[in-house]
Amino acid sequence: MVTTRGRLDAADPTERAGSWDFGGADAVVLFVHGLGADAESARDLAYTARLGLAAATGAAAAADAPPVVGYSWASNVDWGPAKRTADANAAPLADWLTAWAADDGRPVHLFAHSLGARVTGATLRELADRGRADALASVSLFGGAIPSDGVAVDGRYGSAIAAVDAPVFNFHSRNDRVLGWVYRASDRTRAVGHGGLAASASPPAGYADVDVTDLVADHYSYVEPEEGCLARAVDRIGLE
Repeated sequence: MVTTRGRLDAADPTERAGSWDFGGADAVVLFVHGLGADAESARDLAYTARLGLAAATGAAAAADAPPVVGYSWASNVDWGPAKRTADANAAPLADWLTAWAADDGRPVHLFAHSLGARVTGATLRELADRGRADALASVSLFGGAIPSDGVAVDGRYGSAIAAVDAPVFNFHSRNDRVLGWVYRASDRTRAVGHGGLAASASPPAGYADVDVTDLVADHYSYVEPEEGCLARAVDRIGLE
């Protein structure tokens, strides 16, 4: 795990925890959770993503799946403060990614669920500002809780998506009632994780919508083993 909980104002805002023995893995997955996760549930969600990857890649056990690093941020607050905290995590996550590239160098595939998509979008903007288009191997949004026009060419994150030297996939489901009802009522806009990019908008270079309505039954199932959409994601990304 990498955490910024209670550390955003520190000189070094990220702290490592847990096992970092990845053996001969060729790449790692960085999982960024969404709203409402405390430190314990952030670990649980990252482990669920690893179990989902094991099932999606046909690994005999979770230990044989691509290693997962969980990014734990203080999202267990109300909606407004959580969005502000998501934005505040952009610089720390960009710092960690650039340090990883220098110290380890293995490709990082970023998986972001729900409001983790806002952390990710803000981080892509930060990386673009730093000229670090090479920091990620791929980006996957699962049930992204950001506006559907935010990923457009002229949207909040459009230029950053186009700048990153990696494909950006948006896995969305019409069965996601949290985004279809709760998010739409609170933010008065459609979420990219519900119906994809706004129909009237143009996608930036490197961006692709992937409809997983046939696989994902609700907001919390995207990375679940056997019932989520990670098999389709792994196929798109080329992760083994």
